[in-house]
Amino acid sequence: MERIEQIRRLNAMLLAELPAYRAQARKFPPDETSQRRLLRSLMNVRPPMPLSREFLAAQDELLSAEREERGVVDGAALPAAGPHPQISLWRGDITRLRADAIVNAANSALLGCFHPCHGCIDNAIHSAAGLQLREACRQIMEAQGCPEPAGGAKLTPGYNLPARYVLHTVGPIVREEITRRDREELASCYRACLELAGLRGLESVAFCCISTGEFHFPNQEAAEIAVETVTQFLRQKTSIRKVIFNVYKELDEGIYRRLLAPDGGAAGGA
Repeated sequence: MERIEQIRRLNAMLLAELPAYRAQARKFPPDETSQRRLLRSLMNVRPPMPLSREFLAAQDELLSAEREERGVVDGAALPAAGPHPQISLWRGDITRLRADAIVNAANSALLGCFHPCHGCIDNAIHSAAGLQLREACRQIMEAQGCPEPAGGAKLTPGYNLPARYVLHTVGPIVREEITRRDREELASCYRACLELAGLRGLESVAFCCISTGEFHFPNQEAAEIAVETVTQFLRQKTSIRKVIFNVYKELDEGIYRRLLAPDGGAAGGA
C-alpha cells in the first residue's frame, strides 16, 4: 500500500469515530503532506477510547516507518559532556533518541496535548508514540483518581518510539516570579524520574528541558537545577549509567555546554 493510501485509511477510521470533525477534514488538500497533518490533528484531538486491532496495525506500520526515515540516534553512543562520564548533551528531536526512557514534560491531566499539531514536546512524543500512549496514561489516571501533581513521575511503554519507556513528569508553572516552591518542584521532577527509572532497573534516561516551554521557567535557572539535581543523584548507587540532556534550541545547548564544562559551576543551581 502506498503511503498516501495508508494515511487516508487511517484518517477514515478516525473520522468514523470522530464525525464532528468531518467538515474540517474536508478543508485539507488531498496531497500527502496535508493528509498527514490531518492524521496528526485527528490523533491529537481523539479522546482515550478503545483502539481496534486494525487501526493499531496500520498506525504502527506508518509510525515505525517514519521513525526509521527520521533516523534513530543511539543514546548509548553519545559522548560524555565535559568531565561528567555519565552525562551527555544532544540537540535534536527527542523522539529520535534510543534510550531506556525519555522524559515527557506533561500537564496534570497526563493525557497528552489535545491541540492539533501543537509544537510542545508533549504533543511530539504522543504523536510519535501512537494512540496507545494516551490510553496507557488514561489507565494510570483512572486508577489514580486525581490530577498528577507537579514533581512526580509515571512510567509507560514507549510504543512506536525508539525509547523503551516514557517517563511523564509535570513541571511547575511559573506565573510571575519564580518561587522557592517552583524550584523545589522542578528539582523533584528530575529526582522522581531518576528514582523511578532506577527502581525499574533502567540504565539510560534522556531529559527534555522541563517547564521551560509552555510553563515559562527561565532557561538558565532551569538548566542549573537540572544539572545540579542529576549530578547529585548520580553520586549514589543506581542502575542508571547514562543521563542525556536533550535540548531543541541553540539557546539551551549553549547553557548546558557552559554548565557541563569543567569550570561551568554546575553546583550552583538548585
